[in-house]
Amino acid sequence: MIGAAIALNLLFGLPLLAGVILTAADVLIVLYLQHHGFRYVEALVIALIVMIAGAFAFELWLARPDWAAVAAGFIPRASIIQNSGMLYIAVGILGATVMPHNLYLHSSIVQTRNYSDSETSRREAIRFSTIDSSVALMFALLINGAILVMAAATFHGTGHEDVADIGDAYRLLSPLLGSGVASIVFAIALLLSGQNATLTGTLAGQIVMEGFMNIRLRPWLRRLITRLIAIVPAIIVVSLYGEHGTGALLILSQVVLSLQLPFAVIPLVLFTSDARLMGTFVSPAWLRSLAWLVAGIIVILNAWLLVQTFA
Repeated sequence: MIGAAIALNLLFGLPLLAGVILTAADVLIVLYLQHHGFRYVEALVIALIVMIAGAFAFELWLARPDWAAVAAGFIPRASIIQNSGMLYIAVGILGATVMPHNLYLHSSIVQTRNYSDSETSRREAIRFSTIDSSVALMFALLINGAILVMAAATFHGTGHEDVADIGDAYRLLSPLLGSGVASIVFAIALLLSGQNATLTGTLAGQIVMEGFMNIRLRPWLRRLITRLIAIVPAIIVVSLYGEHGTGALLILSQVVLSLQLPFAVIPLVLFTSDARLMGTFVSPAWLRSLAWLVAGIIVILNAWLLVQTFA
């Protein structure tokens, strides 16, 4: 919601407060599309992701990064856990890539497929669900990585390494990359990203309220409630702090997502490792070991960030 509001401000000069309120209209889009079938919602989300990926691929082509240095950047360094600022950003990237609410959303999509109750059909459902989730998470990884690489390639060594606000980045991209459309493409990608996140967030809220909390409401009322929960803090921050406050809140929201991630991942690993629940579909030993290792790393990184923050 905040990202989309900032993009509307950059592209059209729309005040941030008006932009935040306008992004709430995505509720109407979801209602309209779901009325015609879930496949239309999926098609919209896929279209948004493809356009976002295309936009940042264009930005990367203009930035021409050092790909050998990019590959070396994937090697973890001890400085990440030693420097609280680096860890804060790293944890934020983790939360932005593997958003906990989307794990529930991807799990629920299998219920929209036409499968029977036979073991063969269930196995096929699990296979396609795994593909759905893997492809979605890999796209998220590539897009978040592209943003980071593009920013580094564009601003490093130019005297603008201190750029932190999205607005400053928007104004500097075109002159630094030598293309008049670079800034516009960046802002459009930001707008599409924000809209995609609000769409999936609304759907995930519906899944949690219905499937876990057993709250049954009219679709328009349920989505209005989930949207108000998001819009109230955004309006408060925009009103009090303006653009700089929204930028900080944008990063903080991703860090909070990472802090929430263990509460989605650990039950997921527990359930899929339980032979009483899963029967023949229980996770193999190697996958359970790998899953617990990853879950442990996430918990340790989050705990260490909290220690550094409050101590």
